[in-house]
Amino acid sequence: MEEFEELKRQQILHTAKAVFIEKGYFSASMKDIAEACGMAKGSIYKIFDSKEDLFTAVFETCHQTMFEQARELDRLQDNDVPPKEILRRKIEFQLQYTFENFFFMSEFRELPITNNEKFIVAWKNKRAALLTWHRDCFHEAYGDRIEDYIWDIVAIFRGLQKEYIAYAHQKVIALPMSELALFFVERMDAVVSDMLRSKTKSVLNGINIYFNHINPADPHTQKETVHDFLNAFAARIQELQKPENARQELQEVIGLLQQELKQEAPNRTLVHVYTTFLETAVELRPYVRQLNLLI
Repeated sequence: MEEFEELKRQQILHTAKAVFIEKGYFSASMKDIAEACGMAKGSIYKIFDSKEDLFTAVFETCHQTMFEQARELDRLQDNDVPPKEILRRKIEFQLQYTFENFFFMSEFRELPITNNEKFIVAWKNKRAALLTWHRDCFHEAYGDRIEDYIWDIVAIFRGLQKEYIAYAHQKVIALPMSELALFFVERMDAVVSDMLRSKTKSVLNGINIYFNHINPADPHTQKETVHDFLNAFAARIQELQKPENARQELQEVIGLLQQELKQEAPNRTLVHVYTTFLETAVELRPYVRQLNLLI
């Protein structure tokens, strides 16, 4: 009996996936899915309480399948395959899977489903798992020497992947996924080599990429970001080709800004006065504009 119920559940999930892809989240109804399954709508409601729950279950299954197939790919790898070829194969697999399941691999930011508690949990779990997988892929290819830059590498890769897979979905590019994966590996190899050679300072770390990738930035994190930006602002002031007393005045204003922005409710008039003064230095105006966006 339990086996029959599981088969029935899997049939509903498989059929619902096709209906959602064909009609979209808004247009697809439980009636449409029931008809496509060849069963009464009430039979689906015995297993899934709502369309949101069914959609969430399809979403979870889609990503679980991807991770299971990725693990199987790892298991079947020969021991003598070079690390970068393994990376290329993993990237090719994800590109192909994402291309074939594009609808369920997107972010769904515009859909009301994003207010559903069960979906939010599934969505966060998916994003965290993908981040971990991408980190592991590059760490296995390059080893501990990229540890300081691993999250910047992951972020750059994810940006590339997101843009190019969207172009592929829109039929703008027709490159086989194997060749696109090789293109990615070559570009990322150049990025990694440059980071290691230049010993550039990393921008991202595990804490901010994991937390802020799956959560809106909380007030404490926002204040930390502003604090770090003001430190960079102060460093830029020291580089200005201005008299020492002029740079000192600007640094003092940065200090006052830091103190004010640490307050529970910063005085907006004071903040405006301070930023207006900083704008008197033409070279600092881009920094002031960015600071205003941050606060």
